[in-house]
Amino acid sequence: MTPNLLTDGFKLPAGTAPVACVDIGGTKVAVNVVDEHGARGKVVEPTATTGAPDALGQQIIRLIHASCDAADVPVGRIARVGVSSCGPFVLNQGLVELAAPNICGGLAGKARGLPNDWQTALLEAPLRAAFAHVRVENDGIGALEAERRWGALQVDGVPMANCAYVTWSTGIGTGLCVDGHVLRGKNGNAGHAGHLFVSSNTDALCGCGNLGDVEGLVAGNAIARRFAAQGYADAAALFVAAYAGDTRAIALIDDLFEVMGRLLYNLIATLDVQRISLGGSVYWHHRAYLLPRLQAVVKGKLPALTDGCELVSAGLGERVGDFGALALVA
Repeated sequence: MTPNLLTDGFKLPAGTAPVACVDIGGTKVAVNVVDEHGARGKVVEPTATTGAPDALGQQIIRLIHASCDAADVPVGRIARVGVSSCGPFVLNQGLVELAAPNICGGLAGKARGLPNDWQTALLEAPLRAAFAHVRVENDGIGALEAERRWGALQVDGVPMANCAYVTWSTGIGTGLCVDGHVLRGKNGNAGHAGHLFVSSNTDALCGCGNLGDVEGLVAGNAIARRFAAQGYADAAALFVAAYAGDTRAIALIDDLFEVMGRLLYNLIATLDVQRISLGGSVYWHHRAYLLPRLQAVVKGKLPALTDGCELVSAGLGERVGDFGALALVA
């Protein structure tokens, strides 16, 4: 029977060696251990963005040790490490390094304000030096696999063959599945739809260096950069103002969900998927407001493609990132 992770938790079979689950985002890193007793010892820190390019990898090693200590699990018993990470990825001798716009300051330069000049952040190499079995995937793929196994992208416990997961958070990312095949691409970067160009807007500098891509326009940190001067310090402030009837805030959000709605339509038109599950902090905290508006942008656009595809909230809710890492190794 498929477990309900939100109510029952998740436990590995008795006698199974514990695994470490790592969720890397543009703002925070979360690590926990999962064994026959469940998920335990969760530790969270802001994502390392200072020091040498291997600072993030070393941070994760330290956090795995801290999680094991908190869970009273000897670190030597960890059988596998699953890493669900924001991207894009660059392969160096077959090992993943991150060229992540919200972590690597060398991509867009000083205008983005990141405190480093990294072109990439070393990830898989330091982890493999410390642990025997490591699997690194884009966080969109991790979330997709979790949603197909335990969340909203399954029917009666059977994973959907044609579906997608989209996160609207610090960045914009997706995981894609067509004909039962999870799409990865030559470097594991399939699904970086957040970097599709949709505008020539010159105030929308993405951390990747693009001007006017989806992430540069609507991601959580883009909202703060673009609208702070208008009195909206972050996404939460913008939505609170809209809920209070601020017509300017409402108009700005209308522009945001128009961009996101078009991204979702483009995924449907390109991939012919049956369902898209939506998560991420910006979406999740405002899902009651955003979901019907995103659905309205897509509805009626070329029905031959859009009929039969539904937009839903992530079945795993705010914990989809945690379970995304678990899906890679459980």
